Order: sequence, then structure tokens, then C-alpha cells
Amino acid sequence: MAAIDTAINPPPSMALPGLGRALVVAGKLGQKAAEDIFRKAQTGRTSFIAELTGSGAVSAFDLAHIMSTAFSAPLLDLDAIDVQRLPKGLLDAKICLTYRIVVLSKRNNRLIVATADPSDQDAAEKIKFSTQMGVDWVIAEYDKLSKLVETSNATAAEAMESIIGDDFEFDENTEAAAEDSEASVSEVEDAPVVKFLQKMLLDAFNMRASDLHFEPFEHTYRVRFRVDGELREIASPPVAIKEKLAARIKVISKLDISEKRVPQDGKMKLKIGPDRVIDFRVSTLPTMYGEKIVIRILDPSSAKLGIDALGYEPAEKERLLAAIQRPYGMVLVTGPTGSGKTVSLYTCLNILNQPGVNIATAEDPAEITLPGVNQVSMNEKAGMTFSVALKAFLRQDPDIIMVGEIRDLETADIAIKAAQTGHMVMSTLHTNDAPTTLTRMRNMGIAPFNIASSVILITAQRLARRLCPNCKAPADIPRETLLEAGFKEEEVDGSWTPYRPVGCSACTNGYKGRVGIYQVMPISEEIQRIVLRDGSALEIAAQAEIEGVRSLRQSGLHKVKLGMTSLEEVLGCTNV
Repeated sequence: MAAIDTAINPPPSMALPGLGRALVVAGKLGQKAAEDIFRKAQTGRTSFIAELTGSGAVSAFDLAHIMSTAFSAPLLDLDAIDVQRLPKGLLDAKICLTYRIVVLSKRNNRLIVATADPSDQDAAEKIKFSTQMGVDWVIAEYDKLSKLVETSNATAAEAMESIIGDDFEFDENTEAAAEDSEASVSEVEDAPVVKFLQKMLLDAFNMRASDLHFEPFEHTYRVRFRVDGELREIASPPVAIKEKLAARIKVISKLDISEKRVPQDGKMKLKIGPDRVIDFRVSTLPTMYGEKIVIRILDPSSAKLGIDALGYEPAEKERLLAAIQRPYGMVLVTGPTGSGKTVSLYTCLNILNQPGVNIATAEDPAEITLPGVNQVSMNEKAGMTFSVALKAFLRQDPDIIMVGEIRDLETADIAIKAAQTGHMVMSTLHTNDAPTTLTRMRNMGIAPFNIASSVILITAQRLARRLCPNCKAPADIPRETLLEAGFKEEEVDGSWTPYRPVGCSACTNGYKGRVGIYQVMPISEEIQRIVLRDGSALEIAAQAEIEGVRSLRQSGLHKVKLGMTSLEEVLGCTNV
């Protein structure tokens, strides 16, 4: 009992939340480890429990059992809960989403609430203030609880039904009305539209989506989320909402609501808790039937995860770290849109971001804010282009320069000269793999000598969906199929087991999160010679293989051997 009292009422020197203190007292987490996780959660503006379980320091299962014992609260397996029978309307959905809690039942003047953190006094006070009822905690596993929170709250379709039945009236002449700017401003303040948009943004964040797509068609309107790299339809609101929704998004993104003929880009923020703010990047595109709007969720904490969390193998990690620690040269990250290039670059910058280093970045636009780094967003209308920014950087005594993307010869030429004159330059290119990056630079018009003397390492990458550890099952894949996929004869020896997705309450169709697949190719002297004699990408790839560089396919197959992802996922995101 004394241990529990100490956990709840710690010495003044301990600044940890109640959950962290309870784990330290229970001997399940060291004081320094708990403080590091708490500091990381504050920096990334995430909750302590999300950072704790996400880092793997304590599993959700172990945490639930520890909390049940420490706080003498009953433990509940959420797999046995029927979501349809949960009470509705007893507690505001925003509170449930913010604090990751689910109301299980009501008993007299008290609510029975499932939580993973019974020490969260703020959540208890919010519930009491909102409902004027007391709270009895029931402990549940955090990952299962998060999933249940998403499914137990009103779906997007239900939200739209409530909007239609409330004070929202659809105007068939919305397009004509929107021509008048004053009318447009009044429209965007329509409370149901605000609520619907806020719900879409919160749902996307809770589902770990990377993008939201609002797409108007002639007779329909569609909302889709990109979750783990795949687009999924979430809602089909009436098409009459398109003008008001687009205008609302434009207003909070500081865009021109009267301009519908050209694309626009902007940013907006959404506060989802007392100390949690999410950033979004907004892009509008005029189509035949209205403006399509894509909103990208920007997660600053992703750049602070550390290189180990990205999925680099030990040899690949060692090559990359050795390259970025060099005093000068160029490191390139390549891959298609959405393959995680920006996160990889910012992870490297975060490693190099020290008080004695001057770092400058030129991006279009700057997506992730990194304290201590001088970030410049491109503005072509004002004349701020990549080449202009790079020329200015070189007069500002930089040590490290990051260019969002090398798009033209002028930018490439300045970047290469910077790499040759004592600066570390990092950038991205859109190419299929590392060897083709060198030939692509040659095709842009860069002299072979400049390429060979400046580029020191190229990383090509893809993101594959990660198998859910709770439900993945062994897959019976014929030997011939494994060999055809790219496995070598000696690798198909029965010493390892491939896995397939199944699907459970904790994941989406058997997958949860994504893992990086990398081809990390240092530019050796032999590869430099091939570049200097204008050799082909095939020659470069053959030499890289001799030097022990895995291709993207080989790297993906290694992840299959480790049980991280499935064979079909690797085949779908890599080339032979």
C-alpha cells in the first residue's frame, strides 16, 4: 500500500506524470528512462502513454496489468466488448478522443469508464465537469482502447445525418451564392460544417492517416483517408456541401475563398488537447465539378523518432551515419512521393542539429518545424526559388544545407558546388533506385566529374505496410514462388517462416503502421570510375551488388524473413 501511495504522491523532485511514477515505483521502468520518454512526449506534443507504448518500453498488455494492480482497479479485455451495445451520448466524443477513454455504463450518479491511465486527474476532472457525475475507472490495454475509441464514437456518416437533421439547410444554388465574398464568409461559419470538418480531421489523426482527400463529382462527394499508404473511402456527404466545406477549409488555411480557378496552398492547425496541436498542409485543385482539396497531416514528432525507428538495418544505418558525419559532400534520398524522404532527411538533420552547427533548409514548403534549424519556404511568385535560396545560404556561413528537391540544372549546379566547397548538402530526387539517380543527374546536364566528386551516398527508399504483431499468421508459400520473388536457393531452407496478414481489432486488414525498405549505396572509387566514363545504371547496380549493397527488392525480402511485412506487400512496392 505504501508503494501505491508513493506512486500517487511522489517526492517533490519527481516531475513525471502519475503513470510514469507508478511504473518507476513498481520497478518496471527506470527513472531516467521514464524521464526521457516524458521529455520526448513533451517535445513531440504527444501523450506520455502513447510515447511509452509506442517506444516499446512497456507493452500495452503489461501496462494494463501493472496499472490494475497499482491502482486496485478491475482489468477488462476489450475484445469481449460489443461496440453496438455501448451507451451513447453520456460523454462528449471530443473528450473520449482526447483522453482515449470509453464509457462502458452508468450506475446511479457514476460513470464506469475504460482507461489505460487511471492516474490522469485531468481526464477525471473533465468528465466530472462535463457530466456532473463521478468516475469509476476500469483498466484496459491502450492499443485496444485506442481502436475502440475510434469505432465507438459516431461515424462520419452518422455525423452527416445529424448535420442534415439539425440546422443545416442545403442550397441548390451554392455555386452562385459563393460568387459573393460576403455570402461565402457567412457560409463558412455554419456550425455543422465546422463540426463535420473537425470530426474528419480528428478521425484522420486517430486512424494514423497521412492525407485526407475531399473530392467533388457531378452527383456525389467523397472523403477518403490515406492510411498506411492506401486510400480508403470514409464518407459520402451530399454534394451540396462542397462549396461550404471548401470555403471553410480555405478560411482557416488563410487562402483566397473567392479564387476557384487556380490551385492554392496553405496551412492550418487543429488543437486536440490542452497541449497538443496538429499541423496540416492544404492543397486545392480546381476540377470539373468543384475544388478537390487534399490535406496532409504533418507530424513533427516523426522527425524525432530516431534513425532506429525508421527500419534501417545495422549495416545500412552505419553507412548513412558515416556519410552525414563527413565535413562536406552530397547525400541524396530518392523515392516516389509519400515514401518518407522528408522524414529520413529530417531524422539526419536532427542528429546533426547541435549548437555549434549552422543548418539551413530550402523547402517547398517547409513541412516539419525543427528548432535550431533555419528553414526557408519557397515562394516563386516573390522570386524565392531553390537556386535563389541556395545562393543566399552560401553567404550565410552554413555548415549543412538541405534542399527539399533538386528539380533543375541551376539548383543542381549550385548544390554540387556547395558540396565541393566544404559544405554538407542533403537533398531528394524522384528516381526509382540509387543507381538510376546517378544517370538521372547526368541526363539533367551535370558533368560526370562534378557528380563523381560531390555525391558521397544515395539512399533509395519505399514504405511497406507492417504486419500486425497481434494477428499475423504463418503463410504457406511454395518454394518456387519464393525463388521467383528473388530469394536465393540457400535462403529457402526452411529456417524461417513467412507471415501473412489476418486482421484483428488492433489493426487494419492485418497491417499496422509501416516499415522502411532501403537501398543505401555509398559512392565508392569504382562507382566513381563508372560515372566518369558515363557508364549505365546497370553497370552501377552490378558494382554496388559486388560491394554488398542490397537492392530495394532484396532489402524488402529481408524484412519478409524477419516477419515484419508480407511477401505480397514487398512485391507490390519494389521492382525486380
